Amino acid sequence: MRDLRRDGVPHGNLPLELDVFVGRATELAELAAALDSARLVTVTGAGGVGKSRLAARAARRRSPRDGVWRVQLAPVRDEEFVDYAVVEALGLTDHTTRLPRETLLAHLAERELLLVLDGVEHLADACASLVTELLGRAPGLRVLAVGRRPLDVAGELLVPLAPLGTEEAVELLTVRAGQRHVTCGYAAGPDADQREVRELCRRLDGIPLAIELAAGRLGTLSPGQVLRRLDDRFRLLTGGDRTALPRHRTLRTAIGWSHELCTPPERLLWARLSVFTGPFDLEAAEYVCSGDGLAADEVLDVVSALLAQSVLTREESPAGVRYRMLDTVRAYGAGWLAATGDADRLRRRHRDWYVGLATWCELEWFSPRQAEVAARVDAELPNLRSALEHCLNEPDGAHLGQYLAGALWFHWVGCGRLSEGRHWLEQAVRLEAEPTAGEQSRLKALWVLAYVAILQGDTVPALAALKECREEAERSANPTAVAYAEHRSGCLALVTDDLPRAEALLRSALRRYREIGELNSNVLMGQVELAMARAFQGDLPDAVRLCEDVRRVCEDHGERWARGYALYVLAYAAWSEGDPVRARELLADCLGGAHRFRDQLGSVLAVELLALVTAAEGDAAEAAVLQGAAGRMWPSVGLPLFGSAHYNAPHELCEAAAREQLGDERYEQCVRHGARLGRREAVARALRWPGSPASLPAPRTAPGGRSVAGARTAKPAASPTRRGGETAG
Repeated sequence: MRDLRRDGVPHGNLPLELDVFVGRATELAELAAALDSARLVTVTGAGGVGKSRLAARAARRRSPRDGVWRVQLAPVRDEEFVDYAVVEALGLTDHTTRLPRETLLAHLAERELLLVLDGVEHLADACASLVTELLGRAPGLRVLAVGRRPLDVAGELLVPLAPLGTEEAVELLTVRAGQRHVTCGYAAGPDADQREVRELCRRLDGIPLAIELAAGRLGTLSPGQVLRRLDDRFRLLTGGDRTALPRHRTLRTAIGWSHELCTPPERLLWARLSVFTGPFDLEAAEYVCSGDGLAADEVLDVVSALLAQSVLTREESPAGVRYRMLDTVRAYGAGWLAATGDADRLRRRHRDWYVGLATWCELEWFSPRQAEVAARVDAELPNLRSALEHCLNEPDGAHLGQYLAGALWFHWVGCGRLSEGRHWLEQAVRLEAEPTAGEQSRLKALWVLAYVAILQGDTVPALAALKECREEAERSANPTAVAYAEHRSGCLALVTDDLPRAEALLRSALRRYREIGELNSNVLMGQVELAMARAFQGDLPDAVRLCEDVRRVCEDHGERWARGYALYVLAYAAWSEGDPVRARELLADCLGGAHRFRDQLGSVLAVELLALVTAAEGDAAEAAVLQGAAGRMWPSVGLPLFGSAHYNAPHELCEAAAREQLGDERYEQCVRHGARLGRREAVARALRWPGSPASLPAPRTAPGGRSVAGARTAKPAASPTRRGGETAG
């Protein structure tokens, strides 16, 4: 992805252009002028006319303060997920019970950015509602929508996009053929070839996607042969009347012609690949699409052929090479799949593949491949959502839906997707599954739902889910579910300051885990939570012992996520024992890992403690800035520091010391400065990365200032101070 940077921090997600952009100078100028004069601009036009490419090129030329962010809506099938798609594209994480719309409004309120909504036509009502509210409450926002129809929103400025003119169409065909090391005869060939190229572009009505498909054929056919074959298809569709070629039919004609030229295996795979929502990898294609006329070991060759013909596109991602089918091409394939009567079987195979993938990822989460798993699930999310929808909407799919929603606990909890996870988990546990097949899956979905609710600060639903899980687990003699229900009950007691109960429940749960041989990231987190309970009760040596043990196990297994929380507790102990250098070292490791996983809770806890360490080092102004940054992050996590007096005590101590050294006015100024930092900027600053926002010009200590070093034994505050701010971004 392209990294638009300011102060060393990424500001945008526009992808790099992988091939030459041809023509459209007039349209680019028109679109630029429209974006200057209106806050909502919609590029409209027929499928395949180049709307997305033009919008991306125009957006790339702009430089709003907070960047350009593109949201790809083609994979979104349910209007309910439009807001989630925008939250995801902006890189936001929100652990609270807030609706994603509220998260967006808070994030965008004071920002200046361009939001590109690409593919709005099938979600027009939901997009119109979202855009209207965002533009009404975020004065610095501009929206560039792309679709086959307008949004019909007040203030919308339309930029209709026509097909390419003849000269630009010929240039595009020549360039794309040249990229395949094919000469199409126009540049240096005989006059007849030149005339055929121009006629081919004219018959394709200058539609870029149709031209791309034709260019994919020039490796085996001459321009004249392509033209004649295409001409035959036009005649078939229009009854032989050449003057009756309506432009809206041209693209479908070109796609159908390309489809006819495919071999039977290519047509078969084209249809079957339409079952994927968003990008997919070769392994998924081989499993889902093979059989019944197409062997698994043939899929690679057929995929290569479809790539050469521009039916598929190839892209690089953090999860490796992926393939994508343009939505128009996918829709054509879906029509053929439905006509074969094989659609239901392919959807079941698609579901089964992604259930299996989730199973593998859950197991591999507790391994050196943890970062790979996080990237893989992130890349697969559109298809995982599709699989979840299929499970939860099928009469016999309830237990699979519960299983899949529960198996993805590590993604909901560890990778910043609590809100979406809760959406799926609540749907799943409401369904009645077969008693034998679904019992284990439903119990797991219940304790995962409770875990998510606890982290969101939503106590009542968490208690209800834990009570149901515990009772059903005991009734069915399920020791694993009993252990997890007890563990999460202990976690809830910890964040609500019932330390004796937390310790008793967590010790009991850890004992149960040992008895059944359970060892994974959840088990290690239970030990970290026990260590935190011991630390809050004053037994730092025991807390250190427990977390050093977790650290060793994590390093033996390559586990990084639970390790980060163990480092947090070790840093807390190091600070308490008067070693800020060691505390900073541990927290830097903790924060770096949490940020990579998009774990907002781990990130904000580390920033809070780094503020206290910074104050202990003598830089009260920078400590206040970090407190301001953490204050802005907390609303996207939940109740600041869980509303816990014990978790809140370091914050109160840091604030008291910084206020004493800086004075109230200067302290508040520094906090306000920190509150203007986005999540990435805050992390960069806390970790002192090169290029991060510069520190405030302030003296490191005020005259007569008192160090926090002598105040470590201060009593915890009776209640937390709730701090405002907007969601991290």
